[in-house]
Amino acid sequence: MILSLVRHTLSVRRRIVTLTVLAAVLAITLFGVPLAVAVARFHEGNSTHDLERAADAIAVRVTGDLTNGRVPELGPAVTDEDDDEIQGIRVSVYSPTGRLVAGDGPATEDALVRAAHHTDMATGPIGDERVLAVPVLSGQSVVGVVRAAHPVSELNERIWLTWLKMAGLGAIAIGTSWLIGRRIASRLARPLEDLADTAERLGEGDFTVRARRTGVPEIDQVAEALDVTSERIGETLERERTFSSDASHQLRTPLTGLRLQLEAALESPDRDPYATIRDGIASTDRLERTIDDLLALAKQTRAPRALLDLDKLFEEVRQTWHGLLAERGRALRISGREALPARAAAAAVRQVLAVLLDNAATHGRGTVSVLARDAGDALAIDVRDEGSIPDGADPFVRTQEGGEEREGHGIGLRLARSLSEAEGGRLRLSSPSPTTFTLLLAAERPPQEEGPGLAS
Repeated sequence: MILSLVRHTLSVRRRIVTLTVLAAVLAITLFGVPLAVAVARFHEGNSTHDLERAADAIAVRVTGDLTNGRVPELGPAVTDEDDDEIQGIRVSVYSPTGRLVAGDGPATEDALVRAAHHTDMATGPIGDERVLAVPVLSGQSVVGVVRAAHPVSELNERIWLTWLKMAGLGAIAIGTSWLIGRRIASRLARPLEDLADTAERLGEGDFTVRARRTGVPEIDQVAEALDVTSERIGETLERERTFSSDASHQLRTPLTGLRLQLEAALESPDRDPYATIRDGIASTDRLERTIDDLLALAKQTRAPRALLDLDKLFEEVRQTWHGLLAERGRALRISGREALPARAAAAAVRQVLAVLLDNAATHGRGTVSVLARDAGDALAIDVRDEGSIPDGADPFVRTQEGGEEREGHGIGLRLARSLSEAEGGRLRLSSPSPTTFTLLLAAERPPQEEGPGLAS
C-alpha cells in the first residue's frame, strides 16, 4: 500500500507537469497560429507598401520626361531605403506600347504592366518576384508604366524570421510553464510524500505519528483522516493489550475453582460423580459468562441495563467463592439482599464483584464480607476483608518492578473501575484498613404513593 501511494505521488507529479505544459502548448497554438497568419499578411502588406512607394516616387520623377518624349534617367537610388523596407527593389519604366524604356526589368511588358493601363495599381507574384505596376499619367493620358519588383525570397525571409522569433518566444513560454508546473507539482506532491511517509511509519507501528498540515484543504482533510485512523488503531491495540492482561487475570479464578473441584473429586473416589459433573458444568457456565463479559468489554459493547437481581447475583457469588475461600481456611459472609433495587447490567456487576473478591482472596486476610446497603440515592455493595493497604498506595494503579508490570491490585481493579463507570456507577476504596471497596450504583426507588387529603 505504501509503495502504491509513493508511485501514485510520483504519477501525480508527472501528470501535473504534463498537463501544465500541454495547457501552455495548446494556448500558444491557438493564439500563435492565427498570429502567424496575421504576421505573414502584415509583411505582405508592408511589401506592397514598399513597392508602391518606390513606384510612386519614380512615377513622379519620370512624368515630365515621358510626356516630352525623353528617356528618363532613374538614378542610382530610387527610394530612401531604411531598415524597415524590403531590400533589393528593382524599378523599370515602360512606354505605352509595352517597351522597356529605363530601369531593370523584362524587355517587354508583362501581364501586370498591361493591367496597369486600365487601373490605378496592379500587383501580384510573377515567377520568383513580387511585382507592382502603376500608370504614369499626363492629364487623362497614360504616357508610361512604372514597374517595381523584389524577390519573393526577400519577403519569405522576413516572414520566416518573424515566425522563428515567435517560435523562440513560444519555446520560452513552454519552458517557463514547465518550470511553473514543476513548482506547483512539487508544492502539491510534497504533502502527498509526507502523507506516504506518515503512512509508512504508521505501518511500522508508530501510532503517535501525525501528518503535517499544508494549507491545502483537500490534502489537510486526508491528513486529518490519517491522524484519526492512527489514533483509532493505537486505541484498538491498547485495548487489545489491556484485554489480554485483564482476561488472563479474570479467567484465572474460575479456572482455579474448576481445577479445585476436579482435584477434590479425585481425592474422594467414593463421592457421587454426578454431583462433581454438575458442579463442573456450573463452573464451566460461569467461566463462559466471564469470557462473554470480557469479550463485550474488549468490543466496547454493553449488555442492556435491567433491575439488578441481588438474590441471584449473591447466590452466584456464594457458589463461586465459598469453596475457593474455604480451601484457604477463610470464610465468606453475604448480607443485605433486601437493599434498594438498582438498574445495571448483571454481567458487568458480576465481573466487578469477581475482581473485588479475587483481590480479597489474593491480597487480603481473614473473613471476606459482601454487604449490600442503602446509601441514599445509591445502592452500595461493600466487599471487605481483614487485611490492609499501605498508606499512600493507589490500588487502582498497576505496579512495576524492573520495568515490567507486576501482578497486583491494579490489574483487575482498573478493569472493575472501568466497568463500574460504564454502568454509571463508581468504585472506590472506602477504607484501607480493614480493606473495603465500595461499588456505588444509582438506585431506583419505587414511586411514593400520595397520602390522603393532598388533593386540592
